[in-house]
Amino acid sequence: MKDVFCRIIDGEIPSTKVYEDDDVLAILDISQTTKGHTLVIPKKHYDNFLACPLETMEKVMAVAQRIGQAEMGVLGAKGVNILTNVGEVAGQSVNHFHVHVIPRYIGGEGGFQITMKGQDTSGMDLPRLAMQISDKLKNE
Repeated sequence: MKDVFCRIIDGEIPSTKVYEDDDVLAILDISQTTKGHTLVIPKKHYDNFLACPLETMEKVMAVAQRIGQAEMGVLGAKGVNILTNVGEVAGQSVNHFHVHVIPRYIGGEGGFQITMKGQDTSGMDLPRLAMQISDKLKNE
């Protein structure tokens, strides 16, 4: 069964298009977390960011950058969040790689927040953790 983004790309579900080329579609998010919240989606299906080939990811991110620039110029946004989620635990609700471009405004307009709270690292062996990640990168 096709996911909602594949159905939008195939024209089965209407959307409000912001940008489209042969490889990428950008649409306004139906929920509009903030005014201008846009989803940038590769037309070819990949489950998530980690499964997406580099060439396609570069195209998606280039479009996301252009949209962020346009939103800051046209909508008066003072910043943007560019994000993607991998896996349900990280907030991925559609199993199709996509990037959120979320304009940010003075006064916190909209319903979007990111809160990163540092944790106590005294019980962590950070050099060992870094080595584990580094070793995995070298072995791929």
